Amino acid sequence: MPFDSPALTVRRVTDESWEVLEPLTYRGRRDTFVVPAGFRTDFASVPRIAVWLFPRFGRYTLAAVLHDWLTDVGIAAGVVSARDADGVFRRVMRELGVPPVRRWLMWCGVRWAALANPVRRPGWWLDTPRLFVLSVLAAPLVVPPAAVIAVALAVYTAVESVVSRVVAGEGRRQDRGLRL
Repeated sequence: MPFDSPALTVRRVTDESWEVLEPLTYRGRRDTFVVPAGFRTDFASVPRIAVWLFPRFGRYTLAAVLHDWLTDVGIAAGVVSARDADGVFRRVMRELGVPPVRRWLMWCGVRWAALANPVRRPGWWLDTPRLFVLSVLAAPLVVPPAAVIAVALAVYTAVESVVSRVVAGEGRRQDRGLRL
C-alpha cells in the first residue's frame, strides 16, 4: 500500500469540499508527500457530464486527494511540476489497483485541465502526442453518453429553474393573501 494508512479521515465543509482531518502520507520509491490535516479537497475534480463514468470518489480517492494537494500546494512550493503532479496521479492510481483504461482516461482529464490553467500549463505540450491518441481512442466511448447527459442536464436545469420560480411565486402570493 503506497499510503501509510488506507483510511482517509475527512469532514464535509461545503456541498463539494472536504477537509482532511489527519495527515495523508504517500511513500513511493523516490517520493514522500504529506497532505496535511486542514487541506481541502473535492476528491476527483470531475465535470458533471462525466460523473457517470468517473464518480468523484472510488478506488482512486487517495490519489485524487494527493493530486489536489500537489496541484494546489506542491507546484507553488516547487515540490513538483504540473506535469509531474499528473504523472504521480497516474502512478499512484496504478499502485492502488485502478484499472488501466480508467487511470489513463483520468490522466487525460487532468492533462486537458492543465491546459486551461496557466499555473499547470508549462510542459503541457510534451504530452500532446500521447494525449491526442488516447483522447481520439476514448472519444467513441465517452462523447456520445456525455452529449446525451449534457442535453439532459440542460433540460433539467431549465425545468428546475421554472419550477423554483413558480414555487417561490406561490409562497409570496400565499403570504400576501394571509396578510389581508
